[in-house]
Amino acid sequence: MELEHECRVLSIQSHVVRGYVGNKAATFPLQVLGFEVDTVNSVQFSNHTGYAHWKGQVLNSDELHELYEGLKLNKVNQYDYVLTGYTRDTSFLAMVVDIVQELKQQNSNLVYVCDPVMGDKWNGEGSMYVPKDLLPVYRDKVVPVADIITPNQFEAELLTGRKIHTEKEALEVMDMLHAMGPETVVITSSDLQAPLGNDYLIALGSHRKTKADGTKMTQRIRVESPKVDAVFVGTGDLFAAMLLAWTHKHPNNLKVACEKTVSAMQHVLQRTIKSAKAQAGEGNKPNSAQLELRMVQSKKDIENPEIIVKATVL
Repeated sequence: MELEHECRVLSIQSHVVRGYVGNKAATFPLQVLGFEVDTVNSVQFSNHTGYAHWKGQVLNSDELHELYEGLKLNKVNQYDYVLTGYTRDTSFLAMVVDIVQELKQQNSNLVYVCDPVMGDKWNGEGSMYVPKDLLPVYRDKVVPVADIITPNQFEAELLTGRKIHTEKEALEVMDMLHAMGPETVVITSSDLQAPLGNDYLIALGSHRKTKADGTKMTQRIRVESPKVDAVFVGTGDLFAAMLLAWTHKHPNNLKVACEKTVSAMQHVLQRTIKSAKAQAGEGNKPNSAQLELRMVQSKKDIENPEIIVKATVL
């Protein structure tokens, strides 16, 4: 698939030697879909932290600044997109904001896609898995410069200070998030009751565009995808990367962009669970290593996903 010009993404995310999270989950799909990807590895770990053991290094904000300076000195710091995910450090996050702002000064069309990774819900109870002092940085500095954000329900609630119990409340929370800056908000997962039943997970999307005459148009969608009974790591990173790609290819059609993103996710997850169960053997629960996303094997599905999940326009 040819892009009209060489489209470049600066992806500042974690890196693992083995498996697929952060940059490892984002780079391959973006490259397959025709993007040039420059990666800054915010951490380098042997594997994701869901394993019994992990080893590695963490990049600090000075080191991030140094890498960016190198790009700048060579005048190769021209980007169309910036993509960020999991971060644990406030000064690192503040440095990311500085870099995004500088890149936006150079290219006013730059799109910043941010997955504000802070926590999640387990059995209805939300908890943060990053230090609490990251929340104000995300809310006051990051979200205002972001163009596309992909929080889960818990993260959307944290950012707005509002709980979501109904779809109507979710739409109101997305409006609050739009008011903070981003044009596109996708709540990637929620514990809302799906019209199709308990075996489905709801994601909600909202795209707000200001037309030339100043009027605002909002497109809202609901996506219901089949639940897969396993704990996967890296799915949020894969989702954000594919949403970046498909919103690029369908800039005014969030419905199609989300259908392609979620359908590709389903193909990857179904292939992964099937393979993991085969490796684990009859009656055994697959382990972290067996549940690593089957990314390379899913190349064709990432490139040209058969639409198996439809979105509803709200």
